Amino acid sequence: MIQSMTGYAAVSAESPKGRLSLELRSVNSRFLDLQFRVAEDLRSLEPLLRERIAGRVSRGKVDCRLYLNEGSTLPGAQALDPAALAQIKALADQARRAFPDAEPLRLADVLRWPGVIAQPASDDEALRAAAQALCERALDELVGVRSREGAKLAAVVAERIAEMRKRVEAVAPLVPQAVAAHRAKLEERLKEAMGAGHDERIRAEMALFAAKVDVDEEIERLRAHFGEVERTLRKGGAAGKRLDFLAQELNREANTLASKAATGAISDCALELKLLIEQVREQVQNIE
Repeated sequence: MIQSMTGYAAVSAESPKGRLSLELRSVNSRFLDLQFRVAEDLRSLEPLLRERIAGRVSRGKVDCRLYLNEGSTLPGAQALDPAALAQIKALADQARRAFPDAEPLRLADVLRWPGVIAQPASDDEALRAAAQALCERALDELVGVRSREGAKLAAVVAERIAEMRKRVEAVAPLVPQAVAAHRAKLEERLKEAMGAGHDERIRAEMALFAAKVDVDEEIERLRAHFGEVERTLRKGGAAGKRLDFLAQELNREANTLASKAATGAISDCALELKLLIEQVREQVQNIE
C-alpha cells in the first residue's frame, strides 16, 4: 500500500504517574527524521518511542511529543522507606547533640525529605508498558491517515500516467508518416540547393537526419517507464524514492522527444508529457 508522508495522531491514557498524552506529526523528508519533545521525567521512554516509530515508519520527518497532563494523577500505593527514615533519625540525633537547643525535626519536614516516600517498584515498568501501548495506538492512527492520503496520491499518479500513455499511443502511429513527409521536403530542398551530382552527399545527409528524428526508442522507453510506475504503485510499500527516480527518467525521455520532434504533433505531445510529468513529481514528493 502506498503511504503519504503527511499525517497526525493524538492519543492519551492513564498511567501510574498520571494521564499520559502522545502526539505524532509527520511531514515530507528525504529520510526518516525523528524529533522528540519529551518531558524530563519521561526522558527514559525516548529510546522505546524511537524504536517503535522506526519500526512502523520508514520515511518522513516525525515530531513526537510525550507529556503528562497537569492535574491528572492516579492514586497509587505509597510507602515510607525504612532505610531513609533510619538515616534521617541518625542525622537528627547527631544534629541534636551538636545543637541541643534546636527545635526537633517536624513530621512534615521528614515527609518532604527526598527518598522518604518510596514509589512502588512496579511504577517504572507499568509506565513503560503504558507508553508502549499508547505509542502503538498513535502509530496505528498515524499510519491509517498516511495510508488514506497515500491511496489518493497513488490514484492521482496513476491517472496522470494513463493520460501520458494515451497521448503517446495517439502520436506513435503518426511518427513514421510525419518523419517521411518531413524527410521528403528536406530531400527536395537539398537537391534544389546542391543541384545534380550530389546524390551521395544527399543520402548521407538524409541518413543523418533519420537518426536525429528517430523517436521509436524514446516512445518504447516511455512505455516501459509507464509500466514500471504502474507496477510500483500496485506493489506499494516505501515507493516514494523509486517513483521520484522514474519521474526523472520520464522527464528525460520527454525532453529527448521534444528535441527530436519532426512535426508539431510530436512537439505538442512532448510538451503535454512534460506538464503531466511535473504534476506526477509534485505528488511523488509526498509519498513515503
